[in-house]
Amino acid sequence: MTKLIIYHGSKDIIQKPIFRGGKAHNDYGFGFYCTESLELAKEWACSNNETNGFANKYSINISGLKILDLTADNYSILNWMAILLKHRSFDLTNDIAMQGKSYLIENYYIDVEKYDIVIGYRADDSYFSFARDFVNNSISVRQLSQAMELGQLGKQIVIISEDAFSKIVFEGFETADRLEYYAKRKSRDEKARREYLQGNLKKHSLADDVFLIDIIRRGLK
Repeated sequence: MTKLIIYHGSKDIIQKPIFRGGKAHNDYGFGFYCTESLELAKEWACSNNETNGFANKYSINISGLKILDLTADNYSILNWMAILLKHRSFDLTNDIAMQGKSYLIENYYIDVEKYDIVIGYRADDSYFSFARDFVNNSISVRQLSQAMELGQLGKQIVIISEDAFSKIVFEGFETADRLEYYAKRKSRDEKARREYLQGNLKKHSLADDVFLIDIIRRGLK
């Protein structure tokens, strides 16, 4: 049996996660969004400095479950981008962005509902703005890939299927102090944004970079 320990940051103690009980417009659609990092879960639990949060701890037996790991070598950042475009709402500011959305979904989208668990990047706070810059043709594929590593946000583990939900076992919780963990969350986000802006100023290797408009023009698949 392969057991995975995961944490879910929330303003509530959640002993029994509900299948399709979340929001449809999250990164990967309906799902229970978790992390293997207790510290990150505590940060995610404190979206403001007004109330404490909770890092709910769970174990899940992943034996026999179908897992989509978007960070594996056989997938690219464009697969993740297509999934994000399918589920999240983007402000598309030009024709390239609008055509690019359709093109990426048509050629790079993976139906996450065919899987039990999805592993991939988390597109909250500054990280969503990095994805938006790519769709609006402001940064290249290389820059987007590098940007998603800033701040060491790590990967999120999303429980998708009803079968996977049935295997979640609540193991307890830890309180996340709002003053400590909201400050840490804000600091991590600011650090990522600062490094992102500094990296973009260098503009190195742009002649060889691939932008969204290049993907469309070349018919890359």
